Amino acid sequence: MQKLRLWLRVQGDAVKLAPLGYLQAIGWRARGLKVRSRNRFSALTGHSRWAYPFWIACREPQIRIVADCPSSGEPPRIVPVIDCSDGAENIADSLASLPPGVEAIVVGAPPMPNVRQVAAIGELAGELDSSDIWLCPIRSGDRLADGALDAYAATVTADGPSVIYADDDLLDANGNRANPHFKPDWNPELFEHHDFLTGASVIKVRGDELKRLPAHGWARALVAERVGGGANPLHIPLVLHHRRDRPRPVIPEKPREIASRGEWPTVTVIIPTRNRVDLLRKCIEGIRQTRYPAIEIVIVDNESDDPQTVQFLSGLAAGEAKVIRVPGPFNFSRLNNEAVAFAGGDLLCFLNNDIEIIDPDWLSLLALQAIRPEIGAAGARLLYADGTIQHAGVFTGIGGGAGHGHRYIGKDETGYFERARIPQRVSAVTGACLVVSRAKFLAVGGFDEENFPVAFNDVDLCLKLNERGWQSFYEPRATLIHHESKSRGSDRLKGNRGRFARELQSLKAKWHTDDRRDPFHHPQLSAFCEQFLIAI
Repeated sequence: MQKLRLWLRVQGDAVKLAPLGYLQAIGWRARGLKVRSRNRFSALTGHSRWAYPFWIACREPQIRIVADCPSSGEPPRIVPVIDCSDGAENIADSLASLPPGVEAIVVGAPPMPNVRQVAAIGELAGELDSSDIWLCPIRSGDRLADGALDAYAATVTADGPSVIYADDDLLDANGNRANPHFKPDWNPELFEHHDFLTGASVIKVRGDELKRLPAHGWARALVAERVGGGANPLHIPLVLHHRRDRPRPVIPEKPREIASRGEWPTVTVIIPTRNRVDLLRKCIEGIRQTRYPAIEIVIVDNESDDPQTVQFLSGLAAGEAKVIRVPGPFNFSRLNNEAVAFAGGDLLCFLNNDIEIIDPDWLSLLALQAIRPEIGAAGARLLYADGTIQHAGVFTGIGGGAGHGHRYIGKDETGYFERARIPQRVSAVTGACLVVSRAKFLAVGGFDEENFPVAFNDVDLCLKLNERGWQSFYEPRATLIHHESKSRGSDRLKGNRGRFARELQSLKAKWHTDDRRDPFHHPQLSAFCEQFLIAI
């Protein structure tokens, strides 16, 4: 009965949010358009304030303990440490959430009966002299989920990561759970601007390490030391922590290295085009105003026959750009691959002709990421002309293929835990504005002309790069406007649907995107919505 009441409340909120959209989704369902219907329902029901209570009642996965013990044959010792350095409010809740028989250590609280206490974390150095001890820092007032310590213990291995973290949610004034954070797998640049580990993790320690930790913020210092030392924390995609508060994301400014860097690699900007001189002219004007010292432009003309366009291209060819002509049906992959043979830059920038450049530092920001040895393709934040987001990273599995995170939210909206505005690793970035090392591009064979002539060629390229250890990167501080598909037309147009369906099927067949979990998304977020909404 409780589930039914919650379900009715979710549906009621969805109807209030968009009554016509709700009816349209019902109509699509009746006509057998199940994917389209689920896309709409996911977007509407996921915004309901009752979505998370309904998820808790119906879908919260039970914590299952792995039967196999760690290789030592003994379960790891995990010690809950309740940190009261910022106050001991609601400490009773933290203590009450511990499993029977598990003793916590309380740090920095006034004296309490029947509780093991120390004044500062360094006092534990003499007691914790083994390298096999794991600390579970808990801020006073936070609670552990039932079975949380068992779930952590089942994940520990002798040669595994020294930091393991889990998802969390918040407790309101009445102790009700809300605002879950379904986290990505390890994402170092995201962590640099948003500490999603401290207070929701366990950390392997030696006693002598505790001596040098500060009295305040010791848990954060311990996590930062581990991560700074090159550790890749392991993610358990379960809500194991219920918190009173948690660290907030910090939106970074432009890096100072843009102004201070001396030499920059040459970037070849490759722009496929067919007619639409109005778009191409605006794109070229933006490149002229770009603050980057070494730009080479290659225009790929795919059978332009408009006189004004032909004249404009002739003018470019006489001076600032190479213009190559590639006839035949529009094949984005082929056009770009052929242009690479004419590129002299160490970096390649694939740029659509319908990109409007509004920030002169955009290329420097992307180049700084693309030259990193561990990064493959770097992509910008793209906006529609109305100011809403068109691209903030690409996530596989959305709609069975891949989708753009945070599409259609406002440019000043935060997105999911500010992820629309924070530099981070992603599974892919859009080819509408993509910067990659020429050597890495060639090493994976470039774009796939046969299977992905128009759609998903960028996703395929990025996944090939990722497979080689060169991770895709989203750089929101580089922001441009994308007048999407103005030249070739949308994939939703009737004449393009068959071709798009074939390319989607190719993506599924090659990369299993219909059953693959994107490491930077989450299995409890809807695979039918691009806005990081809870799946219900």
